[in-house]
Formats: sequence, C-alpha cells, structure tokens
Amino acid sequence: MSNDKPTEESVNLDKDESPAGPKHGFFERLYTGTGGFPIVSRRKFFYTMSAVLLLISLLSIAVRGFTLGIDFEGGSRIQIPAADNVSTQQVEDVYAQTLGHGPVAVQKVGSGASATIQVRSETLDLNQTEQVQSALFDKFQPKDSSGQVTRNAISIAEISETWGGQITKKALIALAVFVLLTMVYIAIRFERDMSIAAIVSLFFNLFVTAGIYSLVGFEVTPAAVIGLLTILGYVLYDNVVVFDKVEENTRGVLHLNKRTYAEQANLAANQTLMRSISTTIIGILPIIGMLVIAVWLLGVGTLKDLALVQLVGMIVGAYSSIFLAVPVLVSIKERWGPVAAHTKKVLAKRAGVGEPARVPVGAGARSRGTGSGAPRPGSRPTGKRQQRRH
Repeated sequence: MSNDKPTEESVNLDKDESPAGPKHGFFERLYTGTGGFPIVSRRKFFYTMSAVLLLISLLSIAVRGFTLGIDFEGGSRIQIPAADNVSTQQVEDVYAQTLGHGPVAVQKVGSGASATIQVRSETLDLNQTEQVQSALFDKFQPKDSSGQVTRNAISIAEISETWGGQITKKALIALAVFVLLTMVYIAIRFERDMSIAAIVSLFFNLFVTAGIYSLVGFEVTPAAVIGLLTILGYVLYDNVVVFDKVEENTRGVLHLNKRTYAEQANLAANQTLMRSISTTIIGILPIIGMLVIAVWLLGVGTLKDLALVQLVGMIVGAYSSIFLAVPVLVSIKERWGPVAAHTKKVLAKRAGVGEPARVPVGAGARSRGTGSGAPRPGSRPTGKRQQRRH
C-alpha cells in the first residue's frame, strides 16, 4: 500500500478537522462508527486478555482433555422408549444398580411417541448387555411401535473403538484440510501482514472454542466438528469485512502527515464494530432458537452439539476479528517497513521535532545589513544569477 497514490479522500485527512460537534450517546456513536473507542491504542490490554483466554484453553485441553462422544471413543448405546413412567434418572439408577457403576451419559432424545431415553456407556460384553436389558424391561415394561410389550423395544448397539478411531482420524484430517485451504485463501486475498493477522485470529478462535468445550465438558461429536468448521468460515468472513475497511481507510496514508496507520486502522475497527455485533447477534439468534425449540421443546439432543459449538465460536470470532486481528496487524506494520517510518515521522511532526525555526519579522533585514545570519523567509535565493545583476 506504500506505492498507492493519494486519493481525494486521503488528501482530506491532512486537512484540519472541523470543530467538534455536539457529543452523542454511547450507542449512537457505536451505531454510526464514530465512537473513537481506543481499540488499537489499548492493544496491550487486549493482547493480555487474549493470552489469558488462550492459556486457560490450552491448559484445559492438556489437563482435562475432551469428553469424546461414542462415535469417537466407542462403547455401547442403549435406547428405551420414553413412556410416561420412564425418566432419565430412573434409567440411570437401574443401570447403576445392575452393573455396579453408572453410565457415561443419559439423555432424552426426540419428542412425543418417538421419544427415547438414550444411555451411553463403556463397551459392555454379552452378559452385561443381557443383564441391563432384562433389568430395564422388568422395571418399565416398554412397548414397541405397535403397542406390544416386548424386550425388543430396548435396542442396544455396539460401536467398536476401531471404528471410533477411524472417525477421529477422518475428522482431524477434515479439520486440517479446511484450515490449510483457509490459510491459502487468506494469503491470496490479503497482503502479507493482513494474512498473518487473519491466521492468528483463526487459530485463536479454534483453540479458545476447543478450550471452552474442554473446560465446560461439552461432548465432542461429529456434529460438533462440523459446527467448528462452520464457525471458522464465519471468522474468515468477519476478517474479510474488517480488513477491507482497514485497507480502504489506510489507502494513501503513507503520503500524508496528518494521521498514522494505527489511527486509520482504529477508525476502521470502530466503523465495522457495530456491523460485527449485528452480524453476530443475527447469527446466534437462529442458534438460540435451535437450542430452545429443537433441544428443550422437541428433545432432539443431537442438534445440541452443533448449536453449542456455533454459539461459542461465533462470539469468540466476533471478538478476535476486531480486538485481536486489527491490533496484531498494526503491531506488525509498526515494527517493520514503511509504516514504521511514517508513524515516527507523524509523531515527530506533532511533537515539533525537525521543524525549521521561526525567524522574527525583520530579523532577515537586519541580518542582510550585517552580512550574517539566515535569509528572511520568502526572500529570493542568492546565487550566480543574482550576483550578475549587481
């Protein structure tokens, strides 16, 4: 951007700004993008907060690990129709009394006549499977779809650890390929420093979202992995929007001496802040609706994993695109290259360093009379052409 010619808009940056108008409220300034919130100037604070979030996330991943779903870890899945006399707590109690230990998880899935109680446990052998099935049948007398009381209404499925390992491997490969393609796109779409800042934001969002999942103990399922890929795409979109505005505001700034690159980038962050907030709110409203309607009202527990990772990831992504990506970009720019020199030049000009000393009116005339001193400002240059006239 250092080779860009100054445009009409950028030249206006060097003009004195008009006197400050009436002060507006916080939300009005936020909506119009004129809030002047010190995002870039307070980047050390945001770096510290981001580092704390990242450290907590990495420690949780390293110490607690993840609560892997049955599709990844393997095990047994037991399902029994959720009649009026069946509750998740009752099923868990029967399981624990029969085998001497509790299941991994018990949840209600579905709604109405199709609702079932789903029990996830470690892999059971044939004898344990028969004991649990008999105990549940004797306690609840479940009915099949035709209304007949039968043991076959209780279904038990076994998922091997080998199959779970294959699913885990494929999920990791899919995640790695997605991140790699995203990094390639960022490198092509943006200039070098913006690419670095966007990739930092991308990985921050990835690790913090995963860390929150580990810390809270959310179950990691294939749906959660799909949701994670989705929110990484959202983070990329938000970075494109923010950096487009930064690129627009900083075009030609190196040819001017009124504002620094950091100040123009901070203006861009303010101008896109409300848009990021609005996009995030609009994005999470359907997710909240999914959690309320699909999970709580309809009991579709499989959608909970997809909704939770998207809800967490979109909030973290909105934070990282504004309060991390833009400050990282400015820090890179101000450390190397022409932006660093331009920033020093602008700050030096504001401090009055390097400006020519002002000569009092009439000092030039007195100096010419004595034959010494600096010429009066605005006087004609002295040289051979001037000397030949005398």
